[in-house]
Amino acid sequence: MSALSYKYTPKEVDEILKTLTITVDTREQKNQHVRDYFVKKDIPFVNRTMKTGDYGCFIPANPDYGIMRDMFVSGSVERKNGVDELVESIKDRTRFENELIRASRMPFTLIVEDVNGYSKILNGTYRSQYKPQSLLGSLKTFEARYGFTTHFINPAYSGNYIYHTLLYLAREVLKS
Repeated sequence: MSALSYKYTPKEVDEILKTLTITVDTREQKNQHVRDYFVKKDIPFVNRTMKTGDYGCFIPANPDYGIMRDMFVSGSVERKNGVDELVESIKDRTRFENELIRASRMPFTLIVEDVNGYSKILNGTYRSQYKPQSLLGSLKTFEARYGFTTHFINPAYSGNYIYHTLLYLAREVLKS
């Protein structure tokens, strides 16, 4: 029996979600604050090479609930450590767009660790000479074309944001 063909009770969903494991892309850098959050909150995580995004998740095998092997949840979170990294990604259009093409087949969220990031984009207060109108136009075009949203957040909340984004995505998969 696959996990998706069984209707779990709310209590069973809660029990299964306690085992949710976050995957962290092996190429993800400068993320100790995210890892520290996971450790502090006893959230299991593993390092894996990911094709899309920096963070994903899976539900480990649990035969008691009919989950015979690890169940990977389709969805990912991409993290940029600031507006400057976002600008560099957008300037490298081919690479960035290829990742967005892969991500367009699943729920995808982009977080930028800068609570004032949108303001910085509008005012051109970043290192690149990329014009603010062009940067905003590129970002919003990519969002519309590939169906994702960008969230500018305080880095102190990144771990929480990543975990809860993936947790509720997994919850919906289990409830369906």
